[in-house]
Amino acid sequence: MRSQPHYRRRTLTRRSVTPRGRDIGRYQARLWALALVVLLLFGVLLGRLGQMQVGEHAAYAGAAEQLNTRTIVTPAVRGRILDRHGIPLVDNTSEPVVTVDRKVLVEADDEGRALITRVAKVLGLPAGQLFAKTKICGTEGAPKAPLCWGGSAYQPIPIAAGVDPRRALSLTERPEDYPGVAVEAQPVRHFPRPEGANAAHLIGYLGRSNAAEVKGSAGAITDQDLVGRAGLEQQYDAVLRGTPGRTVVAVDPRGVVTREVSRTDPVAGRDIVTTLDAGVQAAVEKALAQGIREARAKGRAADAGAAVVLDPRNGDVIAMASYPSYDPDVWTGGISEGDLARLTDPQAGTPLVSRATSSVFPPASTFKAITLPAAVASGGADLDSLYNCGSSYRIGNRDFRNFESAAYGRISLRTAMVVSCDTVFYEFAYRSWLQQGGLKATDDTRDPFVGMAARFGFGARTGIDLPGEAAGRIPGRPWKRQVWEDSRDDTCARAKKGYPEIAKSDPQRAAYLKRLAAENCTEGFSFRAGDEANLSIGQGDMAVTPLQMTSAYAAITQGGARWTPRLVGATARPDGAGRTAVAPRKAGDVGLSGGLTAFLHDALAGVVTEGTARGAFAGFDLRGWPVAGKTGTAEVFGQEDTAWFVSWAPADSPRYAVSVTIAQGGTGGDNAAPVARTIHDYLRGMP
Repeated sequence: MRSQPHYRRRTLTRRSVTPRGRDIGRYQARLWALALVVLLLFGVLLGRLGQMQVGEHAAYAGAAEQLNTRTIVTPAVRGRILDRHGIPLVDNTSEPVVTVDRKVLVEADDEGRALITRVAKVLGLPAGQLFAKTKICGTEGAPKAPLCWGGSAYQPIPIAAGVDPRRALSLTERPEDYPGVAVEAQPVRHFPRPEGANAAHLIGYLGRSNAAEVKGSAGAITDQDLVGRAGLEQQYDAVLRGTPGRTVVAVDPRGVVTREVSRTDPVAGRDIVTTLDAGVQAAVEKALAQGIREARAKGRAADAGAAVVLDPRNGDVIAMASYPSYDPDVWTGGISEGDLARLTDPQAGTPLVSRATSSVFPPASTFKAITLPAAVASGGADLDSLYNCGSSYRIGNRDFRNFESAAYGRISLRTAMVVSCDTVFYEFAYRSWLQQGGLKATDDTRDPFVGMAARFGFGARTGIDLPGEAAGRIPGRPWKRQVWEDSRDDTCARAKKGYPEIAKSDPQRAAYLKRLAAENCTEGFSFRAGDEANLSIGQGDMAVTPLQMTSAYAAITQGGARWTPRLVGATARPDGAGRTAVAPRKAGDVGLSGGLTAFLHDALAGVVTEGTARGAFAGFDLRGWPVAGKTGTAEVFGQEDTAWFVSWAPADSPRYAVSVTIAQGGTGGDNAAPVARTIHDYLRGMP
């Protein structure tokens, strides 16, 4: 019998799982873990996308728009400049301006010269002048400002303003012939000239903002703005300019505006209300110009001058004129190269310079109203004593002559002022110089004349709210040493070689200059007795502005109280509301005693009624309008004398301090005082 096969029973245990099985299990576990991580990450991503779409949609939409937006700047209307009665001295209007896209110029082979030439022909203007304006200031080949373009390189460049509208618009009718050329309406300054008042040196002018100004303004100035470059326009630019408007628009890839994102309207600049009186300003300008013409008719060069009217009670500038002057319209729309050359030409008298605040002159005998108080305060003079007024006064080996008057013998100090006796003041100066130590004195600590001049504000700017004011100088000991050190090399060289260029035409003068150079080479730092003598009568190197001299006499009327001259008394919104007053500022006090003040008032009134200004005021109603003042005739080396007359009125109750200065105008009594008379004649009719 066959036996059955024997099957051995296998028992499954843990040891029975193969290595391959174990790998498959591990792989599946890792796969599930990876899937879980992916699901989690995907969930986070979906959540973040949902947050961005819902919670942060506005922020991201705004950021996206900013990447595709453009900002359009709208200049603000500039504030006006008004006289004290609200009459506009400067207003606003508009004029056509022709612009050219800079991209067209850059891409042209000839830098756009042919295009500009065609435009110039249509406008009837010089092509060179227009082409110069396409050059960005500071780049190679660009003319100097303001003839170049000082604005942004990314906006159309204005090349002609104030042109004939019909000619300008004809350019836009043929865009194929004038690519990139456009015509816009541009706001410009308008000068109404009320009663004929010009006031160009006070008003100033505007110029296109430059890159540095835009960058440093923290957004207050744009590359399309006009900013003040002189006068009140510059001093109060931030007030007048206002705040430009900005419109942000979204654009598509083609550069087409799709919508307005935001808008900020411009805020007009504030008006400034000046202390000027338009009527007085016009009268002063007319009187000064007429006086200079009359001086020329007498044979004088009379090439420049100034006249100032102050209110001595608070420093208000009622009028201020400078000659030669110019038409402020010359700056409208950009000045031409020829006009700029004329305004800065010394042969034409540099009309751009204000003779009232930026030019200095020796004050001559008008300065005696400053040095007499100094002599009295230091004990060198007595108001009640008599002094010898000779034809000359000898100091060392030199005779200092009595310039404007003859010998009068022993006279009072009042008479010395009335007849303008120099030799009396020479004596005061020489005695003071000796008391200070003579040549041994190295500083001005004990010098009464230098000290009093400084207390009156000379040698420093008055602080008037105008740019470009000159400080003048008090030629004391430190100043003289500094000048000597600065010029010693040239002086010593001249002492050796002389002045051959002058000797050809004037050998006597050349010899004198060589001797002077030799003396100054070794001893030019010494403050000699002659320096003190010259200072005592406002001669030598003493230099003042007409405004400083007017301010000093205004202080005398107030017993020594000094006010800072000012031109702006308030600012206001264009509608006249929101007026903000600008308070007058006290500048100091000279500290004149009551007796000395009364003496000066009486003596200077005598100058007009019986002294050096008597002829100029002959027939004038001095009882109805009493005038006190002082003439001056300043000697200037190589030129004719400078004429001065500084005054105030009414003499017994001062309302106006008035000064007149005419460079190369001859004597003060003959040529400056008559101009002041005309001004006072107008002032006495004021309410």
